[in-house]
Amino acid sequence: MTRFHVNGVEIDADITGPADGIPLLMIHGFGQQSISWSDDWTGGFTRAGFKVITYDHRDTGLSQKWDGVLPDFAAITRAMREGRKPEVPYTLSDLADDAARLLDALGIDSAHILGASMGGKIAQLVALDHRAKVRSLTAIFSTTGDRDLPPSTREAQVALLSRPEGSDRAAVIAHVLSSRRAYASTGFASDEAKSAAHIGECYDRMYYPEGSLRHWAALLASPPRGERLKSLDVPALVLHGSADTLIPPEHGRRLAARIPGALYHEIPGWGHDMPPSLIPRLHDLIVPFLKDVEGARK
Repeated sequence: MTRFHVNGVEIDADITGPADGIPLLMIHGFGQQSISWSDDWTGGFTRAGFKVITYDHRDTGLSQKWDGVLPDFAAITRAMREGRKPEVPYTLSDLADDAARLLDALGIDSAHILGASMGGKIAQLVALDHRAKVRSLTAIFSTTGDRDLPPSTREAQVALLSRPEGSDRAAVIAHVLSSRRAYASTGFASDEAKSAAHIGECYDRMYYPEGSLRHWAALLASPPRGERLKSLDVPALVLHGSADTLIPPEHGRRLAARIPGALYHEIPGWGHDMPPSLIPRLHDLIVPFLKDVEGARK
């Protein structure tokens, strides 16, 4: 990992794959770290000739923290309801600016941008606010944020926002495994032993639940993107699962419909997770799309 000073923030990033490879920036989701992208995920791209950039958002992993700055969620909700700008430490647009400025720090003029869940929302904003830096957009189980879309199931929402009974390693691993079952795939088997090992790896690297509070505030304080996306002129691929209870598939369909020319694939039985058995299939959808976009640029 290497630390970069970008957008006034210290960001930790990792670059893998061929030095002259096609640049691919991968943006992780809520409560995750750069290593949340498993080796199975990144390896499929590096073997296909991509230079993969993963990084920790501000307030996650090894990047800069906003220790002690606790959001007032009631005030944020009230401000959004009244059409006022809420007071938050930062917004999703700030996180998108971090991503764009990271590419500058790496000397990369443009890259393919891939984001999952909250990372997909950030990826949309990178494309909207920094169009020249984006070769393509891939959004995985993401959303426009339009208010008329169906909400998460109550079980999935509670699971996402609940906290473990203790902060020790075993308690955190058990809690995350249990929570993920609320929005897991129904058509693809999970590997709980592998998942537990990966959760433990993330815990050992940096356990920092306070950062998730500020990320949740950023999510609440960020306006919908549906109308803006109608004018986006970037090649886009949207992937979603029919069994996603956290961000229901209607969100993915709306996202693809809002972006002119976007490709959409909805996978039966896929939830809001990354089962190992599904990752090769996702690579089979994403890699040819990225290669086609590269070919059209030449």
